[in-house]
Amino acid sequence: AVQLVESGGGSVQAGGSLRLSCAASGFTYTVERHTCMAWFRQAPGKEREAVAALHNHGVTTIAGLVKGRFTISKDSAKNILYLDMNSLKPEDSAMYYCAADEYCRSGFMHWGEYNHRGQGTQVTVSS
Repeated sequence: AVQLVESGGGSVQAGGSLRLSCAASGFTYTVERHTCMAWFRQAPGKEREAVAALHNHGVTTIAGLVKGRFTISKDSAKNILYLDMNSLKPEDSAMYYCAADEYCRSGFMHWGEYNHRGQGTQVTVSS
């Protein structure tokens, strides 16, 4: 069975940085295929939104709200997906979720596209 376990969340002041990790078991991102992995977030009272995705042939997509501040990457040897978050703002506070799927097409920034999802890690940014 596929298991995704997020870690690295915590509390940080505005302007600070965090690195989130998503350890995957039973799932391997493959550049040659249409596998995809992504980070989503959801703040209380708000809809879940895509943050960043690693998708077809190693291409990355970063959501506009975090572009220039967040980076998605993967350690293939360890099978860990990372989200490096810099210049954090209070509005970045949310539960962050990792997601993965064996076959994605154009919907890699949509939560419903993913069959495998983690439990989330909380990020809180104070002003």
